[in-house]
Amino acid sequence: MTLSSRIKPVGYLKAHVAEIVRNLGECREPLVITQNGEAKAVVQDIESYEQTQETMALLKILALGNRQVEEGRVLPAAIAIKRLQRRLLEA
Repeated sequence: MTLSSRIKPVGYLKAHVAEIVRNLGECREPLVITQNGEAKAVVQDIESYEQTQETMALLKILALGNRQVEEGRVLPAAIAIKRLQRRLLEA
């Protein structure tokens, strides 16, 4: 993707919205919208947006896990498995 070819002013968006929506679905590349020469928004197709949100959620989980490891808030797998088995038996 060449980002420079995917930058358009807000006036272009207003005049070509149907074409832009169609192209977003086909090429799945985001479009940067500028206002007064300054980047103000990014428009992307829904599948790309959903994929980005899922990726962000996974990265947050990974960061949380790394923080817990750094803080020493971890257990050996054998102990964790025994605790889970005990809880299942008590339920």
